Amino acid sequence: VMVYKFHEDEHGEVVAESKRPDLDPYIGLHYPSTDIPQASRFLFKQNRVRMIVDCNATPVQVVQDEGLMQPLCLVGSTLRAPHGCHAQYMANMGSIASLAMAVIINGNDGETCWWEDCNGVVGLGCFAIITSARCISIPFSAIALQF
Repeated sequence: VMVYKFHEDEHGEVVAESKRPDLDPYIGLHYPSTDIPQASRFLFKQNRVRMIVDCNATPVQVVQDEGLMQPLCLVGSTLRAPHGCHAQYMANMGSIASLAMAVIINGNDGETCWWEDCNGVVGLGCFAIITSARCISIPFSAIALQF
């Protein structure tokens, strides 16, 4: 588990972690702002939890009905495939699955914030699974399909 903080210049830093002793540490490492692009940060503002069950799974093509007037928006979907470069990033880390949760600061409390839009993603809590992917239990999957 690691906590990833975005700094004022938008680069990221791993500020906390909990890991097995046999894994390399990430705490204290800094990454460029392009590591988690603005588009991804925007998606985390819309959908604050991101789950990737198997980064090696083949993405499924989504076909939109031609009768729809607007393009299909998958921003709120938890079923989106990871971007190819992110899947490669996970593979390079030895990770198959992950769960990321956005850390949001609400600037409506009068606190000073380091950017104008305080209602933004200031970090991510990431849970990387460094083993083979597992199936989720049937009760959990049934609940997930209801939303």
